Amino acid sequence: MENRPVCLVPPRSLHPLLAMRIRFIWTGKTKDARLRALIEEYLKRLARFVRCDVSELRESRAGKDRAGIEKDGKRISDGLHSGALTVLLDVGGQEWSSTELAGELQRWERSGTKEVQIVIGGPNGVSNEVAAKTKVRWCLSRLTLTHEMARVIAIEQIYRAYTIVNGLPYQK
Repeated sequence: MENRPVCLVPPRSLHPLLAMRIRFIWTGKTKDARLRALIEEYLKRLARFVRCDVSELRESRAGKDRAGIEKDGKRISDGLHSGALTVLLDVGGQEWSSTELAGELQRWERSGTKEVQIVIGGPNGVSNEVAAKTKVRWCLSRLTLTHEMARVIAIEQIYRAYTIVNGLPYQK
């Protein structure tokens, strides 16, 4: 018998009031049309389990210098909702397997978390202000990923985690 997290929270389609909201926050548009299509596809799939949306904030023109990072950080900080659990994608964060991520989602839901906001920094990272406001740091991989690819992988992994939680065959 496989070790799988037990489905404690039914899919949103069955119990809409029990599901929390997941919001992905990043600066800059996803320029690659193929990656944009994948993001849209996984967001559509996620809608079966959880309220989910993307806040795509305007990217600073200042670019790679500290001022650009701070301007982007201010936009992200201003967009963060108080009371939400803020998760930052960070190379120094906690690495989870897909099953462990499913367990984290269940833990957050069981603890009464109403909203999880996942911040994905740009190619130059995030400001100290944004980093200070995060409660959880999540490392997708020790590999270097483009920030656009990280967006796709993060959303796909959240979808995969929900399929694990609900005992669906996608994760195999």
